[in-house]
Amino acid sequence: MKIVSRNEELLRDALSCIPQPSSRASLSSCNKLIRFEDISAAAFKIQCGVQKTPCMYSRLSKQYGMDIYLKKEFLQYTGSVKERGVLYLLMSLPQEQQRKGVIVASDSNFSMAVAYHASELRVPVFVIMSTSTAPARVRTCRDYGAMVISYGTTAKDAQLHARRLAQENGYLYLEEEDSAVYLSGLGTVGLEMYEQVPKLDAVIFPAGGHCGLLAGSAAALKHLNPHISVIGVESESFPVLQQSLKAGHPTDDQACNNHHFYGDVSGVCFGSNSLQLTGKLVDKVVAVREEDILISMLRLLEYERATIDAEGAIGLAALVAGKLPELKGKRVAVVICSGNLELHLLQQCIARALTLDNRVCRFSLVISDCPGDMAKLLEVLAREEARVLDIKQERTFVTSELFTVQVICTVETRDKIHTAQLRNALLERYPTTAWTER
Repeated sequence: MKIVSRNEELLRDALSCIPQPSSRASLSSCNKLIRFEDISAAAFKIQCGVQKTPCMYSRLSKQYGMDIYLKKEFLQYTGSVKERGVLYLLMSLPQEQQRKGVIVASDSNFSMAVAYHASELRVPVFVIMSTSTAPARVRTCRDYGAMVISYGTTAKDAQLHARRLAQENGYLYLEEEDSAVYLSGLGTVGLEMYEQVPKLDAVIFPAGGHCGLLAGSAAALKHLNPHISVIGVESESFPVLQQSLKAGHPTDDQACNNHHFYGDVSGVCFGSNSLQLTGKLVDKVVAVREEDILISMLRLLEYERATIDAEGAIGLAALVAGKLPELKGKRVAVVICSGNLELHLLQQCIARALTLDNRVCRFSLVISDCPGDMAKLLEVLAREEARVLDIKQERTFVTSELFTVQVICTVETRDKIHTAQLRNALLERYPTTAWTER
């Protein structure tokens, strides 16, 4: 393994640092690690097929005490950074294989990128999806031009069927891997960010299972400026990258694979090449809570008008959670890599995030069931400038004195301070007020 760069000495011993299983497959993968020239070639070749997305200064900068620049990869046509690696991979296939076609078996961002770019390159493309796949994903892949086949009840059933079709018909079965071609395409993100934001101090990437973006971009950034800090962020629920780096080989956390909320970051750390690059080039890997990811999604929606999924928001979540205090006052770029959040999940995520952010709260209290008492409660809420979202009255099952009513009220507040003020005002007027803890 060799990466040609200014910090070449640092990388010379990368293979010896990570124990390799003695298998033919692993030996073949040892020769696939990328050079900076590979990334430059990929950038030149895919420039007409993917967007050079903006890396813009964010209004969130003041809130978190640093200059934050957001690399908006969710603006790619399929809503994901995976297009870069996929397009370069497809363009690098032999013409004979392009004529025969390719086949994938998942409902991931990778599959959607394959569906779109293969169709654009006039490469026959087949996508095998299980019957449990969300209808919106099936429709999207068909709209991109792929032949979508529903098969089996699980992802494994779809994969086995796809492999069988590939063998019988000469299609190339594609799955997300860490080949030099795919990593080089993803690494073009780092190249662009270096050009777009001068004097960068740090760059934050999503990590977790599929850490190809982190590894490929780190190779580009560390070549251009070894002093730029490259940071990966994964979920505390399944810190597969941290576990893999500690173990020295990719690990598999079966309990958390294919979690719909986390998408592609919840899978297996899929290759030793990415792991080696990450171990040598990435300065830090941190883990964040699910609550921090949800609040990060809320911040991006409010401040950037961007509908982002968990994979896209996880980088910013490290700043939301205060996991990187050393970046205060620095110039920091964050990759927002994906925006493919299903609508039913979007509604749940935003509602939960507002609660976590102390901006939607619920309380219950008992008042006299007399004319005017409900109006007095509403006057208190209006005086405290709380917006009533829902209000319910329970009379039949109230266990307190007769002729009383239990009121359960959900209100919206500005922030944590406003919520505390409302709570004090209600307790002063209604001492029995019970606050529903989140």
